Amino acid sequence: MTDHLKKYLFADRSTRAQTVSLENAWRTGLSHQQYPENVQNLLGELTAAAVLLAGNLKFEGSLVLQIQGDGPIALLVVECSSELNIRATVSLRENQSIDADASFQQLLNANGNGRFIVVLDPDSANSDMQPYQGVVPLEGDTVADVLEDYMRSSEQLDTKIWLQARNDKAVGLLLQKLPGSGGDQPEVDTEETWQRAKQLAATIQPEELLAVSPDTLIHRLFWEEDLIALDGAPVQWHCPCSRERVAKMLNMLGRDEIESILSERDIIEISCNFCGKPYEFDAVDCAGLFIDNPDSLQDGGNTVH
Repeated sequence: MTDHLKKYLFADRSTRAQTVSLENAWRTGLSHQQYPENVQNLLGELTAAAVLLAGNLKFEGSLVLQIQGDGPIALLVVECSSELNIRATVSLRENQSIDADASFQQLLNANGNGRFIVVLDPDSANSDMQPYQGVVPLEGDTVADVLEDYMRSSEQLDTKIWLQARNDKAVGLLLQKLPGSGGDQPEVDTEETWQRAKQLAATIQPEELLAVSPDTLIHRLFWEEDLIALDGAPVQWHCPCSRERVAKMLNMLGRDEIESILSERDIIEISCNFCGKPYEFDAVDCAGLFIDNPDSLQDGGNTVH
């Protein structure tokens, strides 16, 4: 099954395994966004990682993963809600070329000022939990390296992550040693489980991660293990932008500003800053914005492109 997060526990409950495979959701996310291939793949890997981590949220809200770069890539950002709704985008620096052979560090940490940021944003209506933000230096050669370093240094959780992405698919596998687990099992047994799980998962090849289904992957890696299957969940792309929201923004600009823009062009074109979805408003559409509010005032703070 594609576009699905699947979760497992090893028999002694000391180690969790999770897989995610995104196809329809990932293609939807890219439908209005055009990036160089290596940038697109980095975003896909971060998106798969966000789903793997958000699948363990204990609150209603969202997880946001950001990589703030000081190279040709200024920002990679992915948001995944506790319901596994995802959206993602990239911001590239103007006048800086993207070398197809550039390394992760060259693209994002050329001057050593890159940062990896994790934001936990609970729904204030359903939780007393306060928002949390963790920031660490951008160390490692891959998105997986950065995440593993963050989980180890900030969360004190032993974690291994394998990620791959291309234009039609983003996939991931997560292994995590659970703290205080194992029940009556001696600590040495749970450590043996963790080490064995890592060794088995390390045999997977990048092209295999993309080629096989999550069920096939888990069977190939852990066919001798007694795994407990937990409830998974579907994943979908969702950006809250809409024509109605864009219309409200245009209305806030005011009639005079809108008429000034239309005097220079036939159509006002606006793209969502997050998902890239385009919206077009012609003169008739714009006139309709002010029928119920003829005295709309201008509101500076919005930009029409």
